[in-house]
Amino acid sequence: MWGSSNKIRSSKIETLIGHSIEVDGDLSFSGGLHLDGKIKGNVTAENGSQSVLVVSEQGCITGDVSVPYAVINGTIKGNVYASEKLELSHKACITGNVHYNNLEMASGASVNGNMLHENKERRLLEHQGKEVQKSPESEQQSEQELDDAALAKS
Repeated sequence: MWGSSNKIRSSKIETLIGHSIEVDGDLSFSGGLHLDGKIKGNVTAENGSQSVLVVSEQGCITGDVSVPYAVINGTIKGNVYASEKLELSHKACITGNVHYNNLEMASGASVNGNMLHENKERRLLEHQGKEVQKSPESEQQSEQELDDAALAKS
């Protein structure tokens, strides 16, 4: 948009969900996913991938979205986690919190929720600072927090 040199890399669209298709359940993918239909469930890209999600004007997701790159011009009713870049086109409508690293938002796009900038570089620096200041007690507490997080995921 607007002549930015930091465009989302075009990824080969490997999966197309047409406008007459409705998916009921979670969807996990890698590569490129283009959505014209409806998904009732969470949409997740493979960890560590350069996957791209494109939601057209007709596309609708009811569930959380977790992807590195996304171009949204449709409707999402859930939280969005874009670890690299998120583009919200003029007809994008998100009802939920948006966690992003890099954001482009066109006039007309709407978000009904919190916009939370999560800068990867800042998180890396904070993490490195914590390692330097670790005490034996804080190390035990960190291990317990990791165990608790692992239990919460299962």
